[in-house]
Amino acid sequence: MFLNRRTPELPTREQALRGRPVPEFTVPSRHTVLGNPLVGPYPEGLEVADFALGCFWGAERKFWQTEGVWTTLVGYQGGYTQNPTYEEACSGLTGHTEAVRVVFDPAVVSYEELLKLFWESHNPTQGFRQGNDVGTQYRSAVYTHSPAQAAAADASREAYQKVLTASGHKEITTEILPAEGRPFWPAEAYHQQYLDKNPGGYCGIGGTGVSCPIGVAPVEG
Repeated sequence: MFLNRRTPELPTREQALRGRPVPEFTVPSRHTVLGNPLVGPYPEGLEVADFALGCFWGAERKFWQTEGVWTTLVGYQGGYTQNPTYEEACSGLTGHTEAVRVVFDPAVVSYEELLKLFWESHNPTQGFRQGNDVGTQYRSAVYTHSPAQAAAADASREAYQKVLTASGHKEITTEILPAEGRPFWPAEAYHQQYLDKNPGGYCGIGGTGVSCPIGVAPVEG
């Protein structure tokens, strides 16, 4: 019923597909570009960040090209369905975003720098779409793994809203929520590092052209 609606709408928990206790597929062991394992546990000292910014093919590439990123993987997050498939996520009946998990070394790249890349790599004002890609799975989101990440994400959103507003853009629709209680379900093997395997493949990622102040500084009232 959601597929035929003119305007995408998130399902409730009761409406969402139930899913399955185990995935229908296996995830590759290593990153095709970085060579490191995709799935944890990860080495001590590394941190995890989760972002959703539209089609995860192009989004993942933005992060694996960043110095200090140890591994990346794509998956589904922020919805209700256990171990969803790509087709289920695209149906709008799982409530998930297309997300990128970024495992990084904070001694080399800060979480704030990753937030800057996140904001500048897409248009966070578009609601349930990103460019020509329309659907709830394309909404903008940050899923945080600590109070420090949550505070940094909130501050960066406020700082970026100021410069977006000054440039004539609308309100940011990005959801910033704890990753706890919102499991990250890895996507199918063919989605992992898709644009490394298919260099000429589709990439719907595009920003507003407005630079994000690395939110990083206190936001003035």
